[in-house]
Amino acid sequence: MAEARNENKWDWRSKKFWTDGWGSLGLAILVALFIRWGFFEAYVIPSGSMLPSLLIHDHIFVNKFTYGVRVPFSENWLVKFSEPKRGEIIVFKYPRDMGTFYIKRVVGEPGDKIYYENGTLFVNDKPFEKKPPVDNKDADWLRDEDFRGEDSGYDGKDNYVHFIENLGSVEHSILLRKGDLYDTYGPVTVPDDSLFVMGDNRNRSSDSRVWGFLPKKNILGRASIVWLSCEETLPVVRFLCNPLTIRFSRFFHVVK
Repeated sequence: MAEARNENKWDWRSKKFWTDGWGSLGLAILVALFIRWGFFEAYVIPSGSMLPSLLIHDHIFVNKFTYGVRVPFSENWLVKFSEPKRGEIIVFKYPRDMGTFYIKRVVGEPGDKIYYENGTLFVNDKPFEKKPPVDNKDADWLRDEDFRGEDSGYDGKDNYVHFIENLGSVEHSILLRKGDLYDTYGPVTVPDDSLFVMGDNRNRSSDSRVWGFLPKKNILGRASIVWLSCEETLPVVRFLCNPLTIRFSRFFHVVK
């Protein structure tokens, strides 16, 4: 007669440890960390610098695999698959504080000559077209509250103009503030292994015009989709969405 075996879920040598015990939990954590390190990671948009393309409290997935695979806890690459292209939205480590993450749009690649004047972006002496949008679906999301911060005082969506910018092969929304004096920037030439990045909310973005070129080693990945979005977070737990203000129609919105 075969003798029944009583497996101990605390014994790492037993099958039960890996199916019902602490081993299964440990494996789940390792798999989650592996996916976060090499493939996808979730981020939350904290400010209005990318309006109207990305809204405050948009929760996005960032594709970390698209450009390559890095050595864990390092800026060094194990293998590279591609380079960021003009028009792509990327998440990166802020050059002045590597513990802070920023999100901006790539407007200049290595060797590009960048010039910005009167709200128009020039790359290699070519102005990129701004045109009125065919529809207002991007701007319809905007609220007056999205434009009010500690340093901006009273502001509102009616003070901004929505355009579509043709950035090479990428068409995307930008905002310009009415009546602002648009500072002239450049011309500058993007050095090797660097990028020039800007926010889509052109008059309310701290970007390469303020802190300089972005080293490519700082890049974490490319923004891919919005998987959750809300107008407000909970008053006590600030990183959780208020379920009463969820923007359901932005779920699985592709970032472009």
